[in-house]
Order: sequence, then structure tokens, then C-alpha cells
Amino acid sequence: MCRAWEARDILARNVTDWTAVLLAGSRPSGDPFTERMGVSHKALIEIAGEPMLLRPLRALLVTPEIRSILVLTQNPDDLAGHTMTDPRILLRASQGTIAATLADLLADPKTTYPILVTTADHALLDRSMIGEFIAESKGCDLAIGVVEKARLMSRFPYAKRTWLGFRGGSYSGANLFAFGSRKALAAIELWRSVEQDRKKGLAMLSVLGPALLLGAVLRLRTISQSANAIGRRLGLSICPVEMSNPIAAIDVDKVEDHAMVEAIIAGRA
Repeated sequence: MCRAWEARDILARNVTDWTAVLLAGSRPSGDPFTERMGVSHKALIEIAGEPMLLRPLRALLVTPEIRSILVLTQNPDDLAGHTMTDPRILLRASQGTIAATLADLLADPKTTYPILVTTADHALLDRSMIGEFIAESKGCDLAIGVVEKARLMSRFPYAKRTWLGFRGGSYSGANLFAFGSRKALAAIELWRSVEQDRKKGLAMLSVLGPALLLGAVLRLRTISQSANAIGRRLGLSICPVEMSNPIAAIDVDKVEDHAMVEAIIAGRA
């Protein structure tokens, strides 16, 4: 017999009502980029004349699959006057780290699925990207949006991203995550345990095993094979979702990103 929350998880896989989580917190240790841009909060850095928080928020609001939006930040009052007035938007306090924030959310018995997570610095996010990601992530306990390197470099050869290499290509994250069921909590707990451990390599090794990590280092597996292997170890399905629009990999994390995003919006890139 299924417990009540398990039944909700199963039903969530067959509905189109998503809860969106927009991560809009600040780094606990401070952010030189935010200070350089002359604002108190990264989400308030201006892009095309408005706080960049508004751009992904607007994209979420016009996506028909999104039922409600949680904007999470350490001090909600900091952003209270900078969001739209819409009953679907709720400002809520986050924890000290992203992993701790998501772990609390997924462990809450009141949480319903599926959940879409993105970030306030995803200033180029649009309805099309969100719709594609939602469609491709259905049926997965955890889905992760990615962009293949060649696809982005062909359009923006000077873009600087962090790339992870696999057999068949290198990929960068697209700041899009989907949690289809409570099983995804296992991956978040792993993330949090590594985040709290200074010896991160050893922590990962002890959990995933040397064979899996060696396969990744030597690029013996494709990204999907690696995701499947990790998912089996954690007891959940993990789906990498390759985004068709390479702009999905561009966020605003430094001055060069800010200039690139403004150029793209203005049609100069």
C-alpha cells in the first residue's frame, strides 16, 4: 500500500501543473561581481534596464505548465519590492546553501511534484526553453538541463563555461532542474554531504565507487550512460536533457557574461 506522499508523487507524473522554484539567494561569503555592479543583491543586477530577476520570473509566469512560483532567497524583504504582483508568486526564505534549501523543500510532506528549479541569473530563459525542458523531463525522478559544447561554441566562440567531458561530447549545465518525485532527495542529500566535506573527491568516491568515477574521467561513458549509472546507485532515474537552444547555457555570473547577455538581448551578438 502506498503512503499518501508516495501516491501524490505517482499522480504528479501524469499532470501538467508544475511548481517552479526560482533560486535568488546570495553567496554567504559575499560576491565581488555583485559589489562591482553596485547593488546589494545579485538578483537585482540590471539587465536591459531592469533587475535580472524579472526576466526568468516573467518567463515562468507565461509558461502554461507552471502553477505556482517560489522565489527563494535568504532575506525575502530584499526582493519584496522587485517582483511582479501576481498571486502565483510566493517569496520564501531559503537556507544557507542551495543543497540545504532544496533538501528541505523535497523532504517537506506538503511538497507536491513535479518541481522545476532555475536561477535568478538565467536572464535569457524563455517560455520555449522551459516548455522543451518540461516535456523532455517527464517520467524522470531527476532531470538536468545541459548544452553540448560544440552547439554553443558555434554561435558564441568566446563564451566561457565550465565543461564536463563524456564520450561523445562535453556539456555545460543550463540551470534547469526537474524533480519528478521524492526519490530525487537522494541526489540532493549526496550533493549536500559533498558540499559540507572539504575532501570532496573522497566523499564522491566513497558513495559512487571508483569504477564509475574512473569511467567519467576517461570518458568511457556517454552523458546518458553516466546518468543511468549514478541513478542506479542512488535508486532513482536521472535524465540529462540536452537543450536545443544553446543560449540556455548562458547565465550572468561575471562581468563578461553581463556584457554578452545584454548584447544578445539587443541583437548585437
